[in-house]
Amino acid sequence: MARYIFITGGVVSSLGKGLMAASLAALLQARGYRVRIRKFDPYLNVDPGTMSPHQHGEVYVTDDGAETDLDLGHYERFTGVASRQSDNVTSGRIYKTIIERERRGDYLGATVQVIPHVTDAIKAFAQDEIDDLDFVLCEIGGTVGDIESLPFIEAIRQLRNDLGRGNTVSIHVTLVPFISAAGELKTKPTQHSVRELASLGVQPDVLVCRSERELPASERAKIAQFCNVPTAAVIPALDAKSIYAVPMQYHREGLDSEVLRAFGIDPGEPPRLDRWEDIMTRLDNPEGEVTIGVVGKYMGVPDAYKSLHEALVHGGIANRVKVNIRWLDAELFEQDEAEITSRLEPMHGILVPGGFGERGSEGKIAGVRFARERNVPFFGICLGMQMACIEGAREQGVKDASTTEFGPTEEPVVGMITEWMTAEGIQKREAGGDLGGTMRLGAYPAKLSGNSVVASIYGSDSISERHRHRYEVNTHYKGVLEQGGLVFSGMSPDGTLPEIVERPDHPWFVGVQFHPELKSKPFDPHPLFASFIEAAVKHSRLV
Repeated sequence: MARYIFITGGVVSSLGKGLMAASLAALLQARGYRVRIRKFDPYLNVDPGTMSPHQHGEVYVTDDGAETDLDLGHYERFTGVASRQSDNVTSGRIYKTIIERERRGDYLGATVQVIPHVTDAIKAFAQDEIDDLDFVLCEIGGTVGDIESLPFIEAIRQLRNDLGRGNTVSIHVTLVPFISAAGELKTKPTQHSVRELASLGVQPDVLVCRSERELPASERAKIAQFCNVPTAAVIPALDAKSIYAVPMQYHREGLDSEVLRAFGIDPGEPPRLDRWEDIMTRLDNPEGEVTIGVVGKYMGVPDAYKSLHEALVHGGIANRVKVNIRWLDAELFEQDEAEITSRLEPMHGILVPGGFGERGSEGKIAGVRFARERNVPFFGICLGMQMACIEGAREQGVKDASTTEFGPTEEPVVGMITEWMTAEGIQKREAGGDLGGTMRLGAYPAKLSGNSVVASIYGSDSISERHRHRYEVNTHYKGVLEQGGLVFSGMSPDGTLPEIVERPDHPWFVGVQFHPELKSKPFDPHPLFASFIEAAVKHSRLV
């Protein structure tokens, strides 16, 4: 029977519950346990697919096509366990399911209420697809005290009774602020937060206390006394120099041992943390450095490109170099040609990421052109690949080359994809349809040309990668683009959808329709990012 670890947060948001959950799962995994992590999001959106990156950060996509919270990216990167649709649920999806059942008459005329119907749906989600697991970690988004999260807190209270206290553990992540005027750490916010949680029927077994300063033994004892937990179960959580140092940091503070003890399990031998030690050795002792310019449109929101940032770091780990990332606003390149040169000349590699909408598109195209003309390693992802194709077409004389995403055009080098093949059959979309969940989502296979650059990078002519897009490069322009040296080196198995383009005569120029950053891990860097950073290292030695 799987044991459950429920993770809540208090005092303020953004305390790092997701990173803590991922780190704990990695530690349990390193002890030989089988783990899975789930995220409960209290907001009313059905999923984050239509939410602005400015509000929510990136949308993480799973193999089975779910648009999920970015925390699932942390879960995968730290454990290597592929997330699924069943690993992320929102209040919106719960309520949508319940209302659909009510409309069908499934409740046989009963009054539909938060308790038991909403809480039962949450509990069913928590217990779905957990065969052969030792631990299921369930992170509840938001902060204790939020109205939105109350049904989830109630659901885990019920689950603790349903499953038995020996099969569940509650971890509460709180803040211990340092008040500079008083020169003191303050434990009162943590005390109030735990009291709030306990008033809802959930007594935490372990407290994870975020703080900017060391948490003295006296303060840990004080927190333990007021919050009714053992002193050893008050775990300090200070800022780390890298997120990949966090698992070892939590282990040193005893997090994994205390969680096991709360279950009545003898911690026994310490976990094997060799791969985390190797990662930190590579990060702490780089043999060089490169600078990568990311030309995008969400530059003011670090979480908008979270997986991309981490994948570039992984590429550096693979090559034992430090990767300096320069986030460059594409709109700046639309105003001044000199701005393009001054910003991009110092770069050892240029990356144009995915995105939606016309804003900044001409700046992205300018970035592609600079990389092509100056022989700077270039990586285009999703919209970045499309911009590379539009730039290539314009270079070949198709001066009005554009995409229908930005409006009607006489030269639709990129157009809306209206149908594609899946394992379930042909999927179709209409231009006027809903936005949410209507893209080509999830993992799809592709066939690579045997003599291509990407086939040599992957070491295979058959791959599977995750997608999130509703526009595709128009194969009617394939001849024109290939005449200009932009080769279609990866296609869908039926030969209808372009997946990868490359320039064989360029030091490194690859555009992909999918999102390889979603599958990269620190202990298993994605081959495209490892190769891109390797090319950037070579370029850095030439300039």
